[in-house]
Amino acid sequence: MIVTVFRSRLNAQFQGEYQKSAARMSELVRGIAGYVSHKGFTADDGERVTIVEFESEEGLKAWAAHPEHVGAKKMGRQVFFSEYRVQVCNVVRDSATRKSAAVRPDA
Repeated sequence: MIVTVFRSRLNAQFQGEYQKSAARMSELVRGIAGYVSHKGFTADDGERVTIVEFESEEGLKAWAAHPEHVGAKKMGRQVFFSEYRVQVCNVVRDSATRKSAAVRPDA
């Protein structure tokens, strides 16, 4: 699995235009082979973090080269963001658990 961590700070005057672009990118990425998921978060200090998961590097490369995504990245660097950082990571270990809300520790 490949995980991309995208950290940024949005120029507030472009909030509306950015939201439209982000919605379009969210729609497009779901159609890329190997796409798993993405989620975005905003911290109290305004930093935004988006985590994107792909099954393989090939899927990530296809997304990175998608013509509309290339244009959106350019707009991000030139207009939308006052700062940004992208980190692409190979997952070394992955463990998870999910418990039902009905399970009680003393049951």
